[in-house]
Amino acid sequence: MNEALSSASRPLDSRQLLAFAALARCQSFTLAAKELFLTQSAVSHAIKALEAEVGSRLVDRANRRVLLTQAGEQFLRHVEKILREMEAARAGLDALSRWGHGRLRVGASTTACQYLLPTVLREFKQSFPKSVITIEPGDHATQVELLQSNRIDLAIMLQPETRGEFDFVPLFQDELRLLTSPVHAWVQQERTTPGSLAAETIVLYNKASYTFRLVTDYFRQERMTIGHFIELGSMDAIKELVKIGVGVGVLAPWVARAELENGALVSFPLGRKRLRRTWGIAYLRGRRLPLGEETFIGLCRSVTEHFGEVPADSADHPDVA
Repeated sequence: MNEALSSASRPLDSRQLLAFAALARCQSFTLAAKELFLTQSAVSHAIKALEAEVGSRLVDRANRRVLLTQAGEQFLRHVEKILREMEAARAGLDALSRWGHGRLRVGASTTACQYLLPTVLREFKQSFPKSVITIEPGDHATQVELLQSNRIDLAIMLQPETRGEFDFVPLFQDELRLLTSPVHAWVQQERTTPGSLAAETIVLYNKASYTFRLVTDYFRQERMTIGHFIELGSMDAIKELVKIGVGVGVLAPWVARAELENGALVSFPLGRKRLRRTWGIAYLRGRRLPLGEETFIGLCRSVTEHFGEVPADSADHPDVA
């Protein structure tokens, strides 16, 4: 019983299966050998080895023809199915190697999904029209987890604190700044005043986010007091609250470029020391990136070329007093 189970679990030789299928079609060792570009003895040896492996006689010779036994007829149905699956597998791999095919699994923060990915993916689809694209939105910690579990290939994220298990391709460096409405008192004074930040409601992004921690660590290190703060999970919501004067937002200018350019928002430095972040694309260390992923990274670099710039009218405001 154990020997039978062991035999049944052994894989079959695909070359023997091909020889058997060709012999069933041609009903002749000679013709099967010609079709497979083999010698007749090679085909005969393959069939004998296959019969020994499966433990059944699969063919009979009758009047110079080769006929399948009952076992051979039943076995042929399985062999044809196996060979079709093998052909489909090979065709699938061939398709992946052709230009424009493949897959792209990307993770990104909600901010990157809104302000960066649409332009990048529009360009990417022109070069890889049949590529299957998957986007996994999530915060910094989620992206790290998705990369570690191999559920995404690339993550658009802030530079990880530890890079031991990831390779990281920098894209741009931005600066977190204070954003106010154009009628805020700071705009009239063209500066913030000592202690004025403590009197303001600060509107910050998502308390669980990496950026929230960066900002609160910065205030603590710079010994800047925050009175009251509101946390929101949407950059657009932060901008809207700031526009109507509910509070002062902490955002990177590239997220509010349109509002800063049309005067709906005004930005000030966060403090005497600038708080900068490095954005880039992370992937598991040692992975060899396929052409599609290399192209995606190049497009991200091109699209974000000016993301680190601060609009001139905002940059001119003095540092915090």
